[in-house]
Formats: sequence, C-alpha cells, structure tokens
Amino acid sequence: MRPRVTMVLAVVAVLLGGVLLVPTAYAKLAADDSSGGGGGGAASSSVTAPAPTPPPPPTLAAGPVSVAFKGQFFSWALMDRRTGKISGSANMAATSSTESMIKAWIVSDYLRQLRDREPPAALKEAARVAIIDSNDTAANKVYAAAGGSYKRVRSSIPDPVIQRAIKICGLTDTRRGNTEPYTGFWSFTQMSPRDAVRLGDCIADGKAAGPKWTKWVLDQMSRVRGTTAKKDQKPSYGGGHWGIIDGLPKSITAQGPVSIKNGWTPIAGDGNWHVNCLAVNGKWSLAVMLRYPIASGLDYGAQVCASVATQLVTPQPGAALKVPQQPVGKL
Repeated sequence: MRPRVTMVLAVVAVLLGGVLLVPTAYAKLAADDSSGGGGGGAASSSVTAPAPTPPPPPTLAAGPVSVAFKGQFFSWALMDRRTGKISGSANMAATSSTESMIKAWIVSDYLRQLRDREPPAALKEAARVAIIDSNDTAANKVYAAAGGSYKRVRSSIPDPVIQRAIKICGLTDTRRGNTEPYTGFWSFTQMSPRDAVRLGDCIADGKAAGPKWTKWVLDQMSRVRGTTAKKDQKPSYGGGHWGIIDGLPKSITAQGPVSIKNGWTPIAGDGNWHVNCLAVNGKWSLAVMLRYPIASGLDYGAQVCASVATQLVTPQPGAALKVPQQPVGKL
C-alpha cells in the first residue's frame, strides 16, 4: 500500500502544481500584452503629442507695396538688419533732400567725436531737442559743434559732417544739395532711401554715435513727440511722431522701442512738400521719401509713410491703410 499511496500523492502534487501554474502564467502573459500599443493602459495614457512650435513674431519683410501716390517723387527702401539685404522700390537709389531726417546723424556725429566725454549741458540739451522736437536752432548749434559749415559753393562735395556719414555708414548715393538759396545747408543734403536705411542701421549698430552714446541717441529717437496737427507745427520746430510708426501694429511695437526721425518742409521753390520718414529697430530699417504738392498737406505724406510700413508687415494683421485721395493741384 505504501508505494501506491506514494504514487497517488505524487500525482495529486503534479495536478495541483499545474493548476497553480496556469493562472500565474496567464497573468504574466496578460501583463505583457497590455504593454503593447492600442490598449488604454496607464503606459499609453502618459504619452502626449509635442507642443506645436509657435510662429515667429511679426516683423517687416520685403514684399509688394502699392500706393496710389499723387506727386513728383515716391521711393522707399527696407533693410533686413540681420542679413544686410536691402529691398525697395525700383527707384530706391534716387535722391531727394533729407530735411530734418539728417538731424539724427548730426547729433550722432557730434557725440561720437566726444568719445567718453560729456558735452556741455547746453549742447546736450540742444542735441536732445534737435531730435525729439526737430528743433532747427538746436540742430544748427550741434552741427557747428560737429564741424559743419555753410559754405555757399557750387560743389557736390559735402561738408565734413556729411562726408563722415558717407564714409562711416557706407553711403553711395548721398551728395551736397545745391538748391539756391539753400546751398550747403544740411537739410538740402541729397540722399536716397537706400542710403537712408543704411544711415538708420549705422545709428542702431553703434558706428554713428559710438559705444557711449548710441543708446542715448536711439532713446531720444524713440521719444519723438508731437503730431502733424497745426498746433504742433511751428516755424523752426514741430511734432514729428507720425508716419512709419503709425503704420506698425502693436504686435511689432510691443517687441521693443522703434526709433524714428522724420523730415518735412514745404518748399515754395518747387511747390512741393519734401517729406521723409525713417524708422529702425533691432531687426529692420525702413525709409520712405516723398515730394508732392503743398496743397495736399502734411497728413497726406504721413499716411503714405504709414501705408508703406503696414504693407510690409509679415504676417499681415489685416488690410493695409488706405492713402486718402486729395486734390493735388499742378506740379
């Protein structure tokens, strides 16, 4: 009996071991299967899609510009300051008088010559209001201190202040203005939009005013004040916060300060407003230069500058500003 009992017990043990083994193996297989794809297990629920890459912030970039311009001269240029590439209208190398736009260079040229020295308080204040209020009397003082002179000579060779702009900023189209009775005046320096954006870049990158004074000059240019309204326009100074800056959406101006300097004068000799707009920031430099009948008013030129800027915004936030159609009289 003992061998038989032993055999029975062995059989029972084998059967019990098999019963215990099967659920254990099944559980392992089930666990292995749940780790594969397609199931709704814990491992799959922790997998998330990568966040989409946000689009680059809006900027100004080369593109078509369409303006129903009524006047004698319309030209614009845009520099991508990261690459140095300049794009613009077909006539972006053609010239017009700079008017007060050149004051940003006059101030920069004077301050660069000081290096680390402080200017006399009166001249520093003159430099400030020459930019923020476009004050002619103040600009004349800074121009003289920088080494400028009004020589009434019939020559296309600029005076030393403008010669330095050509050399330091790499200008190719700029020359002395010889329009009588304004021969030699800084405001009648002939400059192209292509050179104007080079000038803006030269001021922004520090070559114009030097390491100590560049930030100060750009800060004054970002603080330009006053509008085109009659109350803000005086015989020897006036409001200059208009033009390109008005054509930029908040999505661009919120990225950081935009430094501007406009120039504007109604010239009785040719019956035209001479209007120029210059703006620069860390990414681009934009200039628009115009001559059109005085009867159209300063607002007309300001809105043309704004329209050009709006049309170059990338990506486009909406429709471009419309340039008002005004009676323009005879050229």
